[in-house]
Formats: sequence, C-alpha cells, structure tokens
Amino acid sequence: MSDTFKAILVSRDAEKKQSVEIVDLTEADLMEGDVTVAVEATTVNYKDGLAITGKAPVVRRWPLVPGIDFAGTVIESSHPDWRKGDKVILNGWGVGETHYGAFAARARVKGDWLVPLPDGMSPHDAMAVGTAGYTAMLAVMALERHGIVPDRGPVVVTGAAGGVGSVAISILSTLGYHVIASTGRNAESPYLIDLGAAEVISRDELSQPAKPLAKECWAGGVDSVGTHTLANVLAMTSYGGAIAACGLAGGMDLPTSVAPFILRGVSLLGIDSVMAPKAVRLEAWRRIGADLDLKKLSTLSRSIAFDGIIGAARDIVEGRIRGRVVVDL
Repeated sequence: MSDTFKAILVSRDAEKKQSVEIVDLTEADLMEGDVTVAVEATTVNYKDGLAITGKAPVVRRWPLVPGIDFAGTVIESSHPDWRKGDKVILNGWGVGETHYGAFAARARVKGDWLVPLPDGMSPHDAMAVGTAGYTAMLAVMALERHGIVPDRGPVVVTGAAGGVGSVAISILSTLGYHVIASTGRNAESPYLIDLGAAEVISRDELSQPAKPLAKECWAGGVDSVGTHTLANVLAMTSYGGAIAACGLAGGMDLPTSVAPFILRGVSLLGIDSVMAPKAVRLEAWRRIGADLDLKKLSTLSRSIAFDGIIGAARDIVEGRIRGRVVVDL
C-alpha cells in the first residue's frame, strides 16, 4: 500500500454547498506535473482564506487541495531544471485554484512554475514571506520603475497589518522610504512602527467616499484594500505619483473619478503575482533576499500546526490575522 499523507480537501455537493476536511491522500491522487515536491512549509494567505471559506470563487476545480504557496525539496523530477534534492518555492500559477495546492505534504507541479529557494533562506523563512511578501516586492519594484524613490516623498501602505502590508512596510523602510501605515486595528500601531512605519493613520481616514481630489499627502503607495480606500489614496497622491494596487480586501470596486489621472498625472500600477513571468519572479525573490531584513520575519509572522490551517483561513478572512502565518510540515 502506498504511503499516505495528510491534505486539506475542499469539495461541494450537487447543490454547490462547499465543505472542507482533512483527508489522507497518496501520491497517486496528485495531479499531473513533471516535478514532485516534499512540502516542508506553507502559509495561509487571504486568497487561501477565501478558498477554504468559500467567501469568493477562488476554487475553480472540485474537489481541490487549496494553498497557493509552498517551499520544499524536490523528490522526483523529469524537468531539466530540477533534480532530486533541490530546494524550491512555488507561488501562484493557479495552484490552489485549479491545480492541487500546498495544503498537503506532497505536491506535483510543472517545473516551470518553480523558482529556487534563495541562499541563506529556509523554507520557513520563504513562507514567512510567501505570496503576500513576494507581491509586496513586486509592488515596490513597480514603484521604483515609475521613479517613486525615497526622495520623492512619503509612501502609504494600506491594510498595513496584513501580510502584504507588513512585508511592504519592512521592505520600504529598509530602502529608506518614509512609510505611512494605514490600519483599521489601532492596537497594532507598535507592531507597525517596529516594522519600520514612520507614521500610523486610521483606516477611517480613507474608508469614506472619496473626493475627486484631496490634499497631496504622499508620492506613492501600496494598496491591498481597493474600493473607497484606493479611491482616497489616489485622490491624495501628489503630482506624478503612483499607487501599486495588488489586493481587494475591502472590495473589487473603484469608486473614483479621472481627476487624479488627468489633473495630477497620477498612475495606477496593477500588480499580478499569479501569472508573473519567471524572470520577474526570480528578480523579486533576489530582491527579497537583498532588501528584506530577515530578522523582522519573526516579528511579522507566527507558526501554526497543519491542523490549524482551517481555523486560520477563517480568521484571515475576518481580519483577525496580523502579518504572516507559517505552517511547518
């Protein structure tokens, strides 16, 4: 009999009612791919929370093992880039959405989806960064390409106590930016300042319907909230500034006007982490290794057991998770 391993499986019945359970699988149950990985660490992202709770249509194949991130060791490969024993990371590519994902002790995926684990970084460290941190780095890189450097002025980070926000603050502050952190959890101010925020403002200042234009407060920013928050952030961006949008924790809509774009030359930079080309991923992870203070990972992350994933997924959707959650397998 083949060895079994634990996995989380989401299913739905004929009435499309969703259920989630911990099951035993074998490697024969895994989907097609040319690399099999022993998953050593994973994480719970906001998208994983949506997948497990069914709050949004993240899962598009049934049944499915969710989990969009993992780090681990190659145990079998027919892909020319990978050999047994290689340490690898996976983020996105539809894993945990249409392809069996990270919430299992084994994963079989396409080798083209993998990137090498950076030198000096453990699988646990990589998942303390995870898709949230990798997305934050993509946002920082986009701001830099647009010329939003520290000398241009302050930058704002919304959803600051979440995974993307926490890593974005850490990276931006390390690079020398004056970071303004926006959060709905005022009790988290000491945590955000410890990560590197120079100022902390209440989410309430950005959550009401936005004016077409408002006082110029920052040169750029990273937004993971969307809706009225993003509209206000755009209205308060200084001439020629840019905002990198990478999330929708508050909603998918954008109730704004063209005023910031045509009167102040503000740019809205879309950030996609799921299908980003491999070259971009490699650069993002190289920059993470260079620009993220790994000592801060213990501050912005905590560890849970595999059996705690389902509860953490519910908590992250309800806004009860600070920073990053790492699962060591």
